[in-house]
Amino acid sequence: MGAGYARMNELTILQTSQGLADYVLQHGGADAAERGVVVGYDGRHGSEHFGRVTAAAFAAAGFRVRMFRSLVPTPFVAFAVRHFHAAVGVMVTASHNPKDDNGYKVYWGNGCQIIPPHDAGIAASIEKHLEPRHDVFHALDRLENHPNVEEDPTSEIADTYMAQIKCGIQYQVPDDRPPVPKIVYSAMHGVGYRWIKRIFTEFGLPQPIPVKEQVEPNPDFPTVQYPNPEEGKGALELSFATAENAGAQYVLANDPDADRLAMAERQEDGAWRIFTGNEIGALLADWQFRHVPADERKKTAMLCTTVSSKMIQSMAKKEGFRFEETLTGFKWIGNRALDLERDGFKVVFAFEEAIGFMVGTTVLDKDGVSAAAAATEMITHHHASGTTLSAMLGDIYATYGPHLSRNHYFICHSAETIQEIFDGIRRNGNYPTKCGNVRISNIRDLTTGFDSNQPDKKAVLPVSSSSHMVTFWFENGVNLTIRTSGTEPKIKYYSEIQGTPGVSEESTRATLNSTVDAAIAEFLQPEKYHLQKPASS
Repeated sequence: MGAGYARMNELTILQTSQGLADYVLQHGGADAAERGVVVGYDGRHGSEHFGRVTAAAFAAAGFRVRMFRSLVPTPFVAFAVRHFHAAVGVMVTASHNPKDDNGYKVYWGNGCQIIPPHDAGIAASIEKHLEPRHDVFHALDRLENHPNVEEDPTSEIADTYMAQIKCGIQYQVPDDRPPVPKIVYSAMHGVGYRWIKRIFTEFGLPQPIPVKEQVEPNPDFPTVQYPNPEEGKGALELSFATAENAGAQYVLANDPDADRLAMAERQEDGAWRIFTGNEIGALLADWQFRHVPADERKKTAMLCTTVSSKMIQSMAKKEGFRFEETLTGFKWIGNRALDLERDGFKVVFAFEEAIGFMVGTTVLDKDGVSAAAAATEMITHHHASGTTLSAMLGDIYATYGPHLSRNHYFICHSAETIQEIFDGIRRNGNYPTKCGNVRISNIRDLTTGFDSNQPDKKAVLPVSSSSHMVTFWFENGVNLTIRTSGTEPKIKYYSEIQGTPGVSEESTRATLNSTVDAAIAEFLQPEKYHLQKPASS
């Protein structure tokens, strides 16, 4: 946030909203204005004001406006778009980014984040509407009394959301449920706690033990360097301390806009195991699959992104349900899930490795609130069976084969340096054939559209020249993707190896680590390019 055209401020929000409103009028159907817009915002600096400016711009453009008057999780906006059959939705949030950031997330009328061609069309429309309209400021001054602005939808959406989530993914009858183990919850200074309390009540679950220092919204995120539970121990330190004081075995944590969920379990030796997004994905996929009737498996589907673990692909091969892989980001998952539903499939689960989970399709986006409820029922079931999540994960590996991953990132603020790194990888189309002493069997570049494994050398997945994304398949079974983040100054890498029977996990892990280390040294060259390791490393 700050002054200037490349920052989040009142002017750029106004320009964006004007352009978006006109695009929706042109492409959202003849009744787009009547169907209207849903506007929500989180607890970050400026979020409420940016939300009000957005609402004013749409009201001035003749749209029916439903604006939340209190802080809400991002999935509430995605849900509300479908509930109201709105033409578009806007959520003002920067999710788990640092405190000086903010963002503007757009949902199309299907309740999914926008994908091509709408993204480019909206960007072009914004460029045509840079001059602030005076009627927007008049609308902003009388927003509560503007004839196009309806009453606060928070109560209606919360009630309907909770009812549909219960109907879709609650499997335990509260009166017959075994005792629920103690669970600690952190909202990471975000909006989640109010709604976690509500969904636990709706599911008949005992309330989690709050991390008191972090459950109230605070845009300065004073207790953490980064308000991202995916960062691991540094972000969850207070959660672990709270759990140890309370004698709790489990920790759940949302990010500030409550669309992600982190999980941790206390081990027998007292150490805490923080589950990766891939591990949580495997556990929740297994939990959801347990509740699929045998005669419905062929019309059941699960999805994950291309940089996420392919554990559910292995599950699908063995169990007979449909698996789909998408590009990185829930905008692709949500839209593809909707396509599958139209084709007669029931999508029961989808995930991305960055602790984003979609349990059912009540919300066509990642949802940390519903995922927390599902995770708590799962924890309760396994706990009552005398099984820990760690042991359950071992059982899943034994059934479908271990899928070991190693994912992390480097920080790089220079676009020129990033371009030089990826130019070095591409070598003018003469991609590398080996890394260290391991041969590369296939390369896919979703920036240029190259895929060495296809007969015509053209990638099957959608291609985007706006970001870098290169995937390597090695002959030793490792696959590695290197990509840039779309929202942060990061070069991320994702790797996985599927174990084989008779080969120890330690040996498999050693193969993965040696291959990734060689790729980092040869492809990213952190010392040469002065790439920063995250503080939690």
